[in-house]
Amino acid sequence: MPHTCSIKASILLVLLSTAFVSALNITVYQPNVPFAPLPWPLSHAESEGDEIISLFQNLGRNTVWKSIANVSFESDTFEPEGIVRLGPDRYVVSAGQWTEPTAPFNTTINGTDRSTGGGFSHLIVFDGGGSRIADATITRRGDIEYHNGGIDFDGEFLWGTLAQHRPNSAAYVYKARPESLGPEPVLHYDDHLGGVVHDVQTNRITALNWGSRNASTWDLDEISDQYQASSTSEYTEPENTVRKPSHFIDYQDCKFLGHSKHYQNPPVMLCGGIAAIGSGDDTSYLGGIALVDVETMLPPDEIPIALRSALGVPLTVNPIDASVENGKLRLYLLPDRNNAILYIVEVQ
Repeated sequence: MPHTCSIKASILLVLLSTAFVSALNITVYQPNVPFAPLPWPLSHAESEGDEIISLFQNLGRNTVWKSIANVSFESDTFEPEGIVRLGPDRYVVSAGQWTEPTAPFNTTINGTDRSTGGGFSHLIVFDGGGSRIADATITRRGDIEYHNGGIDFDGEFLWGTLAQHRPNSAAYVYKARPESLGPEPVLHYDDHLGGVVHDVQTNRITALNWGSRNASTWDLDEISDQYQASSTSEYTEPENTVRKPSHFIDYQDCKFLGHSKHYQNPPVMLCGGIAAIGSGDDTSYLGGIALVDVETMLPPDEIPIALRSALGVPLTVNPIDASVENGKLRLYLLPDRNNAILYIVEVQ
């Protein structure tokens, strides 16, 4: 006879899956175009991850970045949070549509400092020219976990997070097949989560909380055992949580690059982000990118990037992806809200 805890865990996962599926609403704009190209491209870890890491060693404060293209993405992109480049002719963007702003509390209530606000999460697919192929709304009206964070691609699944739009709250980690975009819940956690990466070699996922101050890691092979160990909590505790020692930038979107030969084989991710310096009218923003050891959150390499969009926004504020083209490191950046432009830049 099955153990009672195991039955409750199974019921919980079914309920979560059902909720996610019922929330999925896809509008297709190019009916004869697949959401993902076939065959799917390899992940960074399986292809050019080590080359990206090697080329990163040549970067510095004085690196000159050359503009390759500015691609106008069709229609409203809301607030882009993450981007995955599935080859030269396909981009998937995670975005948040805010319908009600969060409101600050005068004090801390249940560990957080603001109201839930309201909105919807989207996964939007564009072709290489910026034309919209599909827009998948993956949360429902009234869901409090509607903030879609950074995304990654492991060669099979897109990985993302759906969180409350406030610190010290709660979030889901989900995975989605790029050809269907339907999110499948993987775990629920009692903190805000943003960027997430999947290490296929160890089958571990690591997600960053608000401001990327903490990185939490889960062993996917052990998650079912954790559910069986507790019948009282729907949250899945991580096997490890590491405090980020660097205050250079807050990481917003990350890409897993594999176990780096350059650094004696630790798991490494590429992250982009910004740091707010000062307060009020005196606030300025520093943009940058970093290579980060996923296990320790130590950045073996990090550099500032001063580039800004036509609207004056640091290019690294949210979505980032990378590739190697003709031996040069190329970045794909989507900094602006609403009618967004994809900035493609390359080391000169």
